[in-house]
Amino acid sequence: MKGFQDIREQELIERARGGDRGAMESIYRSYSGYLNAVCSRYVTDGDEARDVLQESFIRIFSSLDKFEYRGEGSLKGWMSKIVVNRSLKLLRSHKRSLTLAGADIPDVEDDSNPGFDGVPEKVIMDMIRSLPEGYRTVFNLHVLEDLPHKEIGRLLGIKENSSASQYLRARAILAKQITEYKKTHC
Repeated sequence: MKGFQDIREQELIERARGGDRGAMESIYRSYSGYLNAVCSRYVTDGDEARDVLQESFIRIFSSLDKFEYRGEGSLKGWMSKIVVNRSLKLLRSHKRSLTLAGADIPDVEDDSNPGFDGVPEKVIMDMIRSLPEGYRTVFNLHVLEDLPHKEIGRLLGIKENSSASQYLRARAILAKQITEYKKTHC
């Protein structure tokens, strides 16, 4: 049985497909905050993130005829994919490598996990946003989008092993930051 939210969301989608600006505005108001957060996981420059979000909503509204409603959360998931893809397109357009080399990046030492207990979500997100671009991108795609390294490599134009290596280094950096945070704040 469909809930009220499902019916309302489906109705909004149908109205927006028909060009109803009020329905589009309602969808924008309902999801723009969440989609902005998704975008900012990849694009840390505020102006660029706003541009990506705007481009994403243009793509969303122009592609609604291709969207197939599959129940609660399907619209949010579909729109999130568009935002992630637009974010990755921007990162690729920077024409700089999403791989990093350098002595300042720590080697992976062990598989210890300091845990997130006692660390506010905003602090964790700030830590992730502070990662070097390549590491942050791979970490987000693997952890938050649940993509395998083979798919990440294909999306970013890097080798699967490079994706796995960047993920492990991102985890090591985050583990160190969390440990340091806990020493001073917990």
